[in-house]
Amino acid sequence: MAGKELLTGRLRQSLKNTYTLVGTHSAVKPCRWTLSMLRARGGCYKHTFYGIESHRCVQLTPSLACANRCVFCWRLQDNPVTKEWAGWEVDDPEWLLEHCLAAHCQHIKELRGASGVIPERLLEGLLPRHLALSLVGEPVLYPRLNAMLNASHRRGLSTFLVTNGQFPDLLAKMDAVTQVYVSVDAPDEDGLRRIDRPLFPDSWKRLMSSLEVLRSRHERTVFRLTLVKEWNMESVEGYARLIAEFQPDFVELKAVAATFSRESCKLSMRNVPWFSEVRGFAQQLAAEVARLCPQPGYELAAEHAHSSCVLLASLRYKASGQWRTWIDFDRFLQISGSCEGEGGGGVPARGVEYSSPTPLWALQPSGMDPAESNAPSLDHRRDPTSGCDLAVPP
Repeated sequence: MAGKELLTGRLRQSLKNTYTLVGTHSAVKPCRWTLSMLRARGGCYKHTFYGIESHRCVQLTPSLACANRCVFCWRLQDNPVTKEWAGWEVDDPEWLLEHCLAAHCQHIKELRGASGVIPERLLEGLLPRHLALSLVGEPVLYPRLNAMLNASHRRGLSTFLVTNGQFPDLLAKMDAVTQVYVSVDAPDEDGLRRIDRPLFPDSWKRLMSSLEVLRSRHERTVFRLTLVKEWNMESVEGYARLIAEFQPDFVELKAVAATFSRESCKLSMRNVPWFSEVRGFAQQLAAEVARLCPQPGYELAAEHAHSSCVLLASLRYKASGQWRTWIDFDRFLQISGSCEGEGGGGVPARGVEYSSPTPLWALQPSGMDPAESNAPSLDHRRDPTSGCDLAVPP
């Protein structure tokens, strides 16, 4: 589709050193856990929580544009903001997927011979299995997103998608993904306006509508809470009310990333919670949800101290005392292939139908897979809030 390019010359110049730009509106960037798992030094929290192989995960966005200007966004603030797909050129979804995969594989190839990289892992990395549509921007803005998702599933790729909840109509029309997230960055309207700095004046109404859509979808659903001290950790009760009302399958709680490189940034290290504070907040949240809505209930299901991240899971994902937060990716692809293009979800069974058992090591404080033989030990700086090690809860 002809039109002007989202990535203008100025934007390309600004972003080219941060991302591998693809086409006219997309980008790819490997995360640090890609290299870590290539060296058997441990996977990311999505490996611990859900079984993703970090070195085989492509981190991308099909739309660099976003409707929010979040104070904690760890991406460049040069990324464009918009309320709509503003007449921009639309890249072909098959072409876009092919070139995003090629860009990722080129990054992997460049690590051949790097210190500690295991040759067998590198070969695996050249055969991606997962797409994380969460790099930056708002992926649901891409007008041909469904075609890209379906093409990904036909290639045997799982899909994790994160939306900021400002486009509920687009979320409702989206075909199935393996797991869909909505960022819930504040428990009330004033807090959302303060921390997300949204373009839409009715941003809270849009978020609530998106959570209503999320509740109606069939695949695995997640609330993403990025915790920022002095900004959004004051009201456990507010978050609990949202969880009790909209009943996501999972709630991820993660400390804000400490990437405050710009003078204009409103945050500093004092806004980064310790892991013990993240874990404590999660425990309080589970207790408050239980008080408001005892069934089905939520409990701490996994943790990843190196990312300062914990997972609350609905007890729907616990059977005979065994958590089932991991994903049977082959089963998901089988289901999604039978209902491609239906929109509004496209997976006839709930997410529990393609779940698999969570390994016991995922409940340990480090959250590190023992198969990762070179994984580092926990940081031994002291947490002043508890008197314990940085990553170990009291």
